[in-house]
Amino acid sequence: MAMPTVTLTRKDFASDQTVRWCPGCGDYAILATVQKTFARFGWPREKFVIISGIGCSSRFPYYMNVYGFHTIHGRAPTVATGVKLANPDLSVWVVTGDGDGLSIGGNHLLHAARRNIDINVLLFNNAIYGLTKGQLSPTSPEGMRTKSSPYGSVEPPVNPIALMLASGATFVARTVDVFQSHIGDTLYQAGMHKGFAFIEILQNCVIFNHGMWFPYTERERRHDHIVYLEAGKPMLFGKNHERGLVFRDGHFYPVVLGEEYTEADVAVHDPSSLTQAFALAQLRDPLPVGVFYQVRHPAYEEAMYHQIEEVKKQKGGPGHLSDLFHSGDTWVVA
Repeated sequence: MAMPTVTLTRKDFASDQTVRWCPGCGDYAILATVQKTFARFGWPREKFVIISGIGCSSRFPYYMNVYGFHTIHGRAPTVATGVKLANPDLSVWVVTGDGDGLSIGGNHLLHAARRNIDINVLLFNNAIYGLTKGQLSPTSPEGMRTKSSPYGSVEPPVNPIALMLASGATFVARTVDVFQSHIGDTLYQAGMHKGFAFIEILQNCVIFNHGMWFPYTERERRHDHIVYLEAGKPMLFGKNHERGLVFRDGHFYPVVLGEEYTEADVAVHDPSSLTQAFALAQLRDPLPVGVFYQVRHPAYEEAMYHQIEEVKKQKGGPGHLSDLFHSGDTWVVA
């Protein structure tokens, strides 16, 4: 069913609650951009639902003037699945963090992606547990010293992009908290996608992991460390696009353009290629941002409602609940 359209602004999506994050937290910029993007869709506020788990990012529903649920640790994708199945006309958004979504919530996130339920998951990745005061998270890099790894982490970190690609997500993207225009465009593409959409948002925790993403965010050097993914365009980077990514033997390699390599050698981004998306997910320098992968497959709720209609046809109509209660095996309790 097509959404009705209305004209709204960011202010229409801002609640009357005082926003309480640490001063300088990247969540402020993300919140402002989500509010702007929701207005951009042109859909009524009652068509949006924000669902969160536990963590700093999970305060989101309080700050959005739409329907929302603040659920329990890691279970936001499960609640979101129920909401979407109950009312497929809603635009359902999950806000989670690297701890909430990839530790206790990892299994729920994986199966929501596998089912291709039409929800949008925003995973704020600051590579630390912020709300519980600075412990190691699933995305913390090896060697990182935290309150729970005082001698340095010995764990390899989770790769959220690769995990979602392997789980069957049909829209997988990455953006950065300070790239507000880029966040907005990525959110809009996710919201218009039919199926499970996952966006990793690199977010700075000013208290417990300040500067984690500075190589990719500081203006004077990010050009050499970020490659923007645009469908159908060569994957160039550098201040003057003097570098590029070459695809060879299933891997991407950064090269300097000149005598040995020209722009003709640079790979063109194809978001429909799962092979290319997996290879891009392994890169850390330069770090790809944008839409890694996007394809169209039947969404879970579409398949479920189709099945219900088929069963109704076979059974001769919707029937009555009392008939169901008295059908099949019954027991008499003496």
